[in-house]
Order: sequence, then C-alpha cells, then structure tokens
Amino acid sequence: MASEEHGAACRNHTQVAVVGGGLAGLALAERLQQAGFDFQLFEARERLGGRVESVTCMGVGFDLGPAWFWSTQPRMAGLCDRLGLAVFEQYSTGDLLFEDTQRQVQRGRGYASMEGSLRIEGGAGALTDVLASRLPEQKVHLQAPVRRVFANGQLTLDDGSCWHADRIVLALPPRVAAELHFEPALGASERRLLADTPTWMAGVAKFLAVYDEPFWRQEGLSGDVMSRSGPLMEIHDATPRSGGPGALFGFYGVPAHIRRDHPDELVAATQAQLERLFGSQARAPVQTFLRDWAVAPETATEADQIPPTQHPTYGLPHSLTGAWEGRLLFGASEMAGVNGGYMEGALEQAEAITRVLLEAYSDG
Repeated sequence: MASEEHGAACRNHTQVAVVGGGLAGLALAERLQQAGFDFQLFEARERLGGRVESVTCMGVGFDLGPAWFWSTQPRMAGLCDRLGLAVFEQYSTGDLLFEDTQRQVQRGRGYASMEGSLRIEGGAGALTDVLASRLPEQKVHLQAPVRRVFANGQLTLDDGSCWHADRIVLALPPRVAAELHFEPALGASERRLLADTPTWMAGVAKFLAVYDEPFWRQEGLSGDVMSRSGPLMEIHDATPRSGGPGALFGFYGVPAHIRRDHPDELVAATQAQLERLFGSQARAPVQTFLRDWAVAPETATEADQIPPTQHPTYGLPHSLTGAWEGRLLFGASEMAGVNGGYMEGALEQAEAITRVLLEAYSDG
C-alpha cells in the first residue's frame, strides 16, 4: 500500500529515470535523447561526471579521477572522435624511478610504465562536459539524491519530491545502489550481490602537483615511479599534450582512515617524497590537488575503504536481470561484462541498457 499511496501523490512522470550522472548515466542519457525517449537524470552531487573529474590549473584540465583508456577499448575512442575530442598517448620516454623501503632512489629498474595508455586532451572531464552539454537542462537535476525506489516506478528524492518512471536505471556504483530504500525490498541474495561488488577505484586517493614545466623530462625521466616507502606508491606524468605546464600525479598506499584523519601531514609527506624523487625543483609546485574518493559517499561505502588488490570480475548477475518485471535496470560500469569498472565499461553498459529499452518499447 505504501508504494500505491506514494504513486497517487506524485504527478511528475517520465519514461526513463536515470539515477546517477557519471559517465555511464550521461552516456545513457545522450543515447536516450538521440533515440527520442522522454527521460530525467538525477545526480546527487552538485556537478556531473561522477568518478570522472577534471580540475583546471593554468588554463589546462587535469584528471583527479580516471585518465586513461586503451586502444583495445573502441567505444571510448569512437566517442572521443564523434565528440571532436583529441586523444594522445601517455608520456613514457625516459627512465622509471624506483624507491625502496629505505627511500633509496634508483633509475631504470625495468618496471613497466603506462606506455600505450591513451588520454583525452583537456582531461576526461572534457568528455563528460560535452556529453552533458548535449542534454536539455530541464531534464538534468543536480543535488538531487534519490533515497527511495518503488516497484511501481516511483522515485522519492532527498527533498521529498517525487517522480514516476516507466523504467528506472540505477547508474550508480552497486554498493551505493544497495543502500537505497527499495519497496518492496530486494531479496537478500540480490542485495548481497550489489553490496559485494567492489566499486572500482573507490577506495583510492589521487594527488596532483602542477609545475611551470615538466622539468624531469630534461633529466631523462619519464615521470613514472614505483615506491615501496610512499606515501605515493605509484606516480606518473600528467603533463598535457602541449608539453606544459608540467604535472605529476600519484596514487597513495596509505590506508583510507589515516588519509582521512591526517590530511595535512599526508600532503607534507607527499611533497617531501616528490622532492626526494625529483630534486629541489619539485619542492614548490604552482598548485596541488588531493582527491580522496574513499570519503565521497556518492562513490564509496564503508566496504570500499580497503581497495581490491586486483581488478575484480565484473558483470550483471543473472538474478538482477529483469528486476521488478524489467522496470528496474542496473547501469553502472561495474555491471559491464567485458570492461567493468573502466570508462569503457560505462559506455558498454549504457549501450546495453539502451538496447534493452529499445527492445522493450518496440514490443509495446
């Protein structure tokens, strides 16, 4: 009765409600727009992009979220080409540095760089920005977290407002989706499947340092570092295609709770490490950025505080297919069967969901 009562009180209606404005949700919304669907997109954050986030420094976009894709991922390459976004290879010329547990720095140990990885000029945020620009403003709702989802198609937002949809697509990390209130409740096994699916890169933190120029290149260094002492355990060149300004980014090996409780000490130790590795020129960056995804509730849950040690096996579990007689669909990258977790996976799942919706409406 609760869902029926809520449904009777709600006058807003759409064919498809897309919950989540990350790359998966935006790519799906753009496909729905092209196919002529009536849709509404709801995003909890004050910005679109989800885990894709770029910041601007010295007139250049730098990534605080995912930055790379690969030649084996044709959807990303095709979308960038269609949207007119230039793609270039990750800089990898020169020696890699290795830092041992005693903080001794060695050159040319032979560890693999990210050679062959592809980046988007202007940052991956340029991709989500262009996708967002192609959507009608009245169909996109920011700072609109969905809290309750009903089998009759109703969504209740944090502010108490509601919408009815023929189909609901949860383009959210599965663990975040598991924390929504479902009525009727999902079965215990279905909720467990969602809660047990790690959100890729949700438990990590990324540090970015921007400099006037990539001075390490003049020293014959690629910018790649592998460290066993930290706090950054992996570092790479983040310089734009133009060759300036210079930038380095790295991933922390420090547990999430320590990062959360000691941010100032963390940044100080990070800058000391960069100077240790790259010399005095690394001492004073123009600007630094730290994005800790583990503290973002739209991305990470408590279960994500310890990242998986290897890429999980992703895909849409059979028992989540056709939920609520096909009215509830799962559109996160982690549900993609081939490229789960990656940006390519977000596009893969958006493609799959679009196919399901087209078939559903063609069948009447």
